[in-house]
Amino acid sequence: MKQMSIGQLSKQAGVKVTTIRYYESIGLIAEPERSQSGRRLYGEEAVQTLSFVRHGRDLGFSMNAIERLQTLQQVPDQNCESVNNIAREQLGAVQKRLRQLHALEEELQRTIRACKGGSVSDCRIISTLNDHGECLSDRHERVSPL
Repeated sequence: MKQMSIGQLSKQAGVKVTTIRYYESIGLIAEPERSQSGRRLYGEEAVQTLSFVRHGRDLGFSMNAIERLQTLQQVPDQNCESVNNIAREQLGAVQKRLRQLHALEEELQRTIRACKGGSVSDCRIISTLNDHGECLSDRHERVSPL
């Protein structure tokens, strides 16, 4: 098995060195072997793990969900219902965020249309930002992170 430095792993997996160290510190990836001089040495398994984590993060999964998915992955013969449930939770979070973003889009479009130009003191956008009561609805609450 070919071993690589943390810098090589970083390039191959497409994540920053600091991210690798962080993932090690929280147990998301296994602590690597060390050379006699103490340098971290990683194998192909680390690349695969980091790719899994990075792709999970790209899809918006929380670190907790990724850890659960990794644990489930360790028992490949079991039913994938738990995996499906985690993915459904993530889909629900994405759908909620899309609804929030759509409401935000509508409110911004309405506010921009209401602005007739002129001076900042008469600006409809500024007055709406100063008074939430001028908004059409509360559906545009702060968009929750995935």
